[in-house]
Order: sequence, then structure tokens, then C-alpha cells
Amino acid sequence: MKPMNSSREFLLKKEFISWAALFIALVFTGFSDAKSSLRTYSASLNNSNWMLANNNRLQCELQHTIPNYGTAKFSSAANKLTNLEFELDLRRLPADYSLAQIESVPPQWRPGQGSTHITSLQWRKQFNGDVDQDSAWVMLTELEKGYFPTLYYADWHNKSDRVAVALAATNFRPAYYDFLTCMDGLLPYSFDDISYTVLNFEKNSAVLDKASKKKLAQIEEYLKHDSNIERITVKAYSSSWGGRYTNLKVSEKRADEVKGLFVGFGIAQSKIDVEGFGEKRHIASNETILGRAENRRVVIQMERP
Repeated sequence: MKPMNSSREFLLKKEFISWAALFIALVFTGFSDAKSSLRTYSASLNNSNWMLANNNRLQCELQHTIPNYGTAKFSSAANKLTNLEFELDLRRLPADYSLAQIESVPPQWRPGQGSTHITSLQWRKQFNGDVDQDSAWVMLTELEKGYFPTLYYADWHNKSDRVAVALAATNFRPAYYDFLTCMDGLLPYSFDDISYTVLNFEKNSAVLDKASKKKLAQIEEYLKHDSNIERITVKAYSSSWGGRYTNLKVSEKRADEVKGLFVGFGIAQSKIDVEGFGEKRHIASNETILGRAENRRVVIQMERP
């Protein structure tokens, strides 16, 4: 009785069949005719590599190198909403405006299935290629199923040449699942959400109110992962209750208090500018409790390069 093949041997056979299917699909696309030549780019069975290039709470990036062509990048960034981008980082940027068609090429072990259209990619002169979020998700799910998202387009310089660029499904799943885990851990806010923040204080003190403490905790968490903060400006204000000089000193104390917190977060003192304005520049009426609470504030602005 013939011994059973190992699971690794079985997978290698499936991958070989898949690459054969990709070759057949490329040959028999509408781009191959008697007058045109099809030039193909794809990772081979042995050098297909997917890797998590960025893996933190601010950004996740899944990369795949296409030998002699460029790098496919799927990325997601910290934000209120789940987001996904796909970019094809090219070694040779487009020389003209044109369209590329992205097809999902099935493996051979799925008999009776032809290529299916995913989307059109708009080449822009001297820019990398990209697609919309929905199409990027479709490309990922097709790869997860073992299909090969493949771009077809006419060469920008030699119009009789047709180009096919395939993203290989080989070795995709482990890195993809790590990418999904990374996306699940992204912060639910971006730099733009916290770069301009207003904090409020309790009456006659430099103690932040409850809502402001929550905002500051978000900033602290963000700064753990972003070392590119170039400058922070802290401007403090008070309500008009009490003496003008006293209010000025209270605002200065509040500004210094916030500066100390940022230093504790790991920001160099030289990057932090503070100023107290006292009861100047009110944003609400001082005749009501709520208005005075709004005026007891510190405005924080952060800048990156």
C-alpha cells in the first residue's frame, strides 16, 4: 500500500497547480494576441513573502514584494472609523494617465471558474497606483481564498506590450491574520483628533475636570507611539471672577501644570511653549456657572513635521 503524502507535500502540490493556473490565465487573457507581448511580474513559489511592516497602535501595514516591479501595501491607520488603503509602490512610476484592470485569477483546483473583475485602477502620471477601500478589502479576501489579484494594463512606453502584475497568495494567510489583529488594536482616534484639544479645570484650581482627564489620557496613550511631535503650545485662560492679577497667576499655574504632565509623558521641555492669559479672551459669558467653567480652560496645540 502506498504511504500517504505529508500535509506539506500536499500544500506544495496545490501551490504548484495554482502557479500553473496563473500562468494559463495570463496567457489566455484578452491582452494576449498575435500583435502584443505579455510581460508578467509576480513572486515565485519560493520567494513569495508577505510581512507586517508596521505593527503598532497608530498604523498597520501589510507588504508584499513583487520582484523587479515594486511593493504592494495594504495599510490601516488609527482613526474613529475602520479604514483600509491599498498602494502599489512602483520602481518605475507611470509615464502617462491610463487604466489598469484588476482581476481575481483562481487556482487550478477550483475547476470551472474563470477570472473575475475586481476593479479598475487609475494610473496617474508620476504617482503610485491605489484603489478604493472596498476594492482593497475584496483583494484581501480573494488572497485569503487562494486567488491571485492581478493587474493588466498597456505599457506606458511600448503600447504593443501588455503587462500583468500578480499578488501571490502563497504564504499570505499568517501575515494577513496578524494584520487583522493589528487593525483590531489601533487607537480609535487619530492625531488630527487630538492635535487641538481644550481642557477645563475645577473652580479656583489647577485640577482638571473629569472630562478633561479623559482627553488627556487619550493624548498620553497616543504619545506613547508617536515620537515625531515637533512642538506643543499650551495657552491657559481663566474666568473673570476674582482679581485680575490673581486670575493671571492661576492661568499661568494651569499652563505650567499641563507642561509638567507632558514632560511626564516623555516630551522634552524645549518642545513645549506655555503662556497664561488670565481673564482675557473669554469664549463664554461669565454671568453663568457653565460659562465660567468654559472660560477656565487650557488650549493645547500639537505639531508634527
